[in-house]
Amino acid sequence: MPLMARVLVVEDDQFVRSALIRHLTDASHTVRSVGTALEALREVAQVGFDVVILDLGLPDLDGAEALKMLRGITQVPVIVATARDDETEIVRLLNDGADDYLVKPFSVEHLSARMAAVLRRARGGARAGAAGPGDGEIRVGGLAIDPLRRQARLDGRTLDLTRREFDLLAFLAGRPGVVVPRRELLSEVWQQSYGDDQTIDVHLSWLRRKLGETAARPRYLHTLRGVGVKLEPPRDAAAEPSRRWTPGP
Repeated sequence: MPLMARVLVVEDDQFVRSALIRHLTDASHTVRSVGTALEALREVAQVGFDVVILDLGLPDLDGAEALKMLRGITQVPVIVATARDDETEIVRLLNDGADDYLVKPFSVEHLSARMAAVLRRARGGARAGAAGPGDGEIRVGGLAIDPLRRQARLDGRTLDLTRREFDLLAFLAGRPGVVVPRRELLSEVWQQSYGDDQTIDVHLSWLRRKLGETAARPRYLHTLRGVGVKLEPPRDAAAEPSRRWTPGP
């Protein structure tokens, strides 16, 4: 059954805006739309939304700046719609709080698939966040990950992870030492049957920074070119790593 959502479309091009509104409404979503960043901020502050589709080329404020301001007032999932396909720019957008991005032009089917995946993750995270005491955690070396409370610590320090970064880390940590194919990551983490490897690479790159490592000098995250990704304890760990998973009731 498809997930219905309250959607805010932030797009100044009237033709694109009308097409998005028509498509989303036909899919039974509730849609509001604005053409400027300031209007978007006002709408988000006053109305509850499930997802925001944010164009970057806005007339009053660059969408990247609008994204930062949105993240100051809400954690609503944001899908960035952009003509910019530079990897550095994409990394910056994801770091600033974007949950996903689409490079223009894109099909309505592609948008629908990305929206559905973002909504499933967001609603799954909300259910996980409501878990009570006694739920288990995964330990790999100095990493401690609580999938139900969506919290992760490294050597006792809480990690500030985006929703997607946490999903990726938790999925890999649940299979320590196992090489997970990229296709499986797209299916299980992104909930997509297809996609660009760049999507995975961008998230791995930023996750590595937060774990204090690089692709050239990995500690936890190891990429096997052409095969997949694995997470395992660092070889310099002082003690034998443990992994404990205690399922909830």
